[in-house]
Amino acid sequence: MPLHAPLIIDIAGTSLNAIDRQRLAHPLVGGLILFARNFTSRAQLSALCAAIKRVRTDLLICVDHEGGRVQRFKTDGFTHLPPMRALGEMWMGKAGAMDATQAASACGYVLGAELRACGVDLSFTPVLDLDYPAPAPQGSRSAVIGDRAFHADARVVSLLAKSLMHGLLQSGMANCGKHFPGHGFVQADSHVDIPVDRRSRKAILKYDAAPYRWLSTPLASVMPAHVIYPKVDHRPAGFSRIWLEDILRGQLGFGGAIFSDDLSMAGARVIDGQSVTYTQAALAALQAGCDMVLLCNQSLPTSEGAGSAIDTLIDGLAEAQLKGHWQPREASEQRRLALLPQTPALDWDSLMVHGPYMQALDWLP
Repeated sequence: MPLHAPLIIDIAGTSLNAIDRQRLAHPLVGGLILFARNFTSRAQLSALCAAIKRVRTDLLICVDHEGGRVQRFKTDGFTHLPPMRALGEMWMGKAGAMDATQAASACGYVLGAELRACGVDLSFTPVLDLDYPAPAPQGSRSAVIGDRAFHADARVVSLLAKSLMHGLLQSGMANCGKHFPGHGFVQADSHVDIPVDRRSRKAILKYDAAPYRWLSTPLASVMPAHVIYPKVDHRPAGFSRIWLEDILRGQLGFGGAIFSDDLSMAGARVIDGQSVTYTQAALAALQAGCDMVLLCNQSLPTSEGAGSAIDTLIDGLAEAQLKGHWQPREASEQRRLALLPQTPALDWDSLMVHGPYMQALDWLP
């Protein structure tokens, strides 16, 4: 078992090749994230996940599968889950708060149970960002968040997210709240830009970060935003020891795992005003308090370095360890392992006739 395996990488295709297996077997690699390109059918996905576990049983198989427009697997029986805003609208509408929380639990259970039936361990959900309004036709201040958020009120967000996490727990899946301390107020998209939120620390903690305080116990993991909050720190939150260690862990009491967001995003390519390599970004995130770092879409032949960026990162982190620039942390490894499912999953055919699953489907908005 690795001492600390912080790297979450990706693969290009729908099955493992020799290079994929070599990368996944490396002791610094702790898991991988799947995308729509890695899926053609449930049978293929199940076979892929089984092949990954044959490389190493402790590898964490992750996916962004929130519902709405961020749902990687949508065919061959996967339920089309609603965007989380639909649950907030349910809360505010005729159905009311109690039905909305029940529907959120149902969403979490269906989401987790279907993924686990195919061998996926973890979905990076729920989104805890606030849906700040903007004039029509935009509707939301942050287009990249938008209907992925439950609501504009942190109290509603927290209770619906807690209900969704209860459903995930029922399915045997952990959770990941994102994007700490909040991505909803900035208009820029951190995938292609470097967003800056110029509000005070007091305002951010009172509103956007409130769900992280109220959910610090049930949250299993957190993903910080590639957003700069200059009145707190000049670094994006995912590279800021102030945000991760002093505030998230110290002030808010969070004890679970911390993932960086994708290091290939524009918001992660500049730190302290300087362009950084993936290795430099990974080291900055780990030194700031992240337990794991994601590097996405770099296995593709069309990516920067024609697929070699993953190997460069693995080699760079190994060299940094040898030179003493980074030290593995046993506590980080324990937090990674804690995200692996602890109970057997129902297979797909059994799930389809499972009473709680069928009941949950009836509750989806």
